[in-house]
Amino acid sequence: MPTMLVFIPTYNERDNVERTCNQLLALQQNSSLASVAVTSFDILFVDDNSPDGTGAVLDQLAAQHANVRVIHRSGKQGIGSAHQVGIAYAYAHGYETLVTMDCDGTHPPEYLPQLVAKAQQADVVVGSRYLNKDSLNEWTLFRRLLTYGGHTLTTTLLGIPYDASSAYRLYRLSAIPQHLFALIQSPGYAFFFESLYVLNLNQFRIAEVGILLPARASGQSKMTVGEAWRGLARLAHMCFSVAVRRRQYLLRNP
Repeated sequence: MPTMLVFIPTYNERDNVERTCNQLLALQQNSSLASVAVTSFDILFVDDNSPDGTGAVLDQLAAQHANVRVIHRSGKQGIGSAHQVGIAYAYAHGYETLVTMDCDGTHPPEYLPQLVAKAQQADVVVGSRYLNKDSLNEWTLFRRLLTYGGHTLTTTLLGIPYDASSAYRLYRLSAIPQHLFALIQSPGYAFFFESLYVLNLNQFRIAEVGILLPARASGQSKMTVGEAWRGLARLAHMCFSVAVRRRQYLLRNP
């Protein structure tokens, strides 16, 4: 059984899932993966009952490829809660390493070998949009401003010197206890900066790999105005309840 799982949450990604899946499967034939001692991995999709038929496409991919799995949820329950499902699945099935990524083309699978290589010196590796100055050149001005604004807030207010809102990550589950993820409360996009804050606060080793992000392959961003406001509210709660924040996020033995 492979020791690594690649997890991808989906919602209305019918036009993207097959391309992303095929790109990941092609990596298994790439000698660069062998050079960092990763020759195979499983892929898990979690779909929130996408109305565009994404779930049916995923079922076809799972039927064609033995290392592709699909979990169907009853409806849209939040990107953070989907990641919690993927994390729980990885622990339950004994994977030592978990990679999380989006399916919209903005997280090129070609960076996977770099994430794996970097994990030899870290417990968490983040695909960062800020290490390379040209990383966001293909994005619209509005998306760049939104992204840089969020990065400034998490860096300044939470003291996280990493790309805290990036969903392109590698977790060494063999080094991170599962109950750490139970400390994370947000079911939405705030999951990303909240989880990295928890990992940083508890002194897990965090590293970054610079990535270049292309524009979305198709579809629309899932970051709605409502999600943005909920993320800001969660950030404000974390920042202005300092004593409570540290106490509730410190890891203790289960």
